[in-house]
Amino acid sequence: MKWTEVQIQTSNEALDAVSNILIEAGSQGVAIEDIHDFLNSPDDGFGEIWALDETDFSQEGVIIKGYFPNTLFLPELLPSIKHRINELEAFGLTIAPNIVKVDEVVEENWATAWKKYYHPLQVTRFLTVVPSWEEYELKHADERVIRLDPGLAFGTGTHPTTMLSLQALETYIRGNETILDVGTGSGVLSIASKALGAKHVHAYDLDDVAVKSAMDNIKLNDYAKDVTVEANDLLKGVTIKADIVVANILSEIIVPLIPEAYDVLKPGGLFLTSGIIEDKKELIISEQKKQGFIIIQVQQMKDWCSIVAQKPLVEDK
Repeated sequence: MKWTEVQIQTSNEALDAVSNILIEAGSQGVAIEDIHDFLNSPDDGFGEIWALDETDFSQEGVIIKGYFPNTLFLPELLPSIKHRINELEAFGLTIAPNIVKVDEVVEENWATAWKKYYHPLQVTRFLTVVPSWEEYELKHADERVIRLDPGLAFGTGTHPTTMLSLQALETYIRGNETILDVGTGSGVLSIASKALGAKHVHAYDLDDVAVKSAMDNIKLNDYAKDVTVEANDLLKGVTIKADIVVANILSEIIVPLIPEAYDVLKPGGLFLTSGIIEDKKELIISEQKKQGFIIIQVQQMKDWCSIVAQKPLVEDK
């Protein structure tokens, strides 16, 4: 079978949005080439993520590759894909260099070829993400393993936004919490929450592909089997009272989530947000303070930020 590869060279901050556009247009998967992953991924003895040469990576932005079966007539789809990418600028996302290339590829197990570059990675002090197809032995007694097969959904633990989220969860989970994971993607944050001792975890995503991916990954981790996953638009209609709300999503989506998170959090509850590009950090901090949140921690990795905010124990009258 023949496939068409659509390459989009764009900015880091548009990565998630462009990937989603390709998936919604019919791509059967996406591959991401980011020079920052090659240069900055930790080499800690737990296995390298990338087995590629630095020259294989673009020096500007990221390259997102979508794969379309030849049963789809791409000339009809490409104008729509380009139009939707251009529209991202209206949401404040930088899309430059915004270069689109199309190549034909012959199927040679392309759907699984990327697996040779994805190996076990210790992402925090206690959490190690392990591909579902690899054998792995614990390196220390307190290590918690998250088994993943990311498939089409975002979140393998290697991207800075996911690593920041995992670090925040490890820092603030004490045990027995109720946690809401908004925009769950691969389900990695929900699974990590259970690994760290959370009692009840509810995961939500608007994308049906992500919901299925999260469910599949949860089944790979017995300790997380009671995590619930539902399709939902942010926290609309959710009445569960939570100790922690975690969201690794775009800044533009975090903004409307802020009042919803505030409403469902218990007094003293924590709002952990990531997926925030550096130049949107002050906007998110400002909106959270306006809502009544207290900012207690801001972390940064490369161009990405995470924010930990707290709902006051006693609200101002």
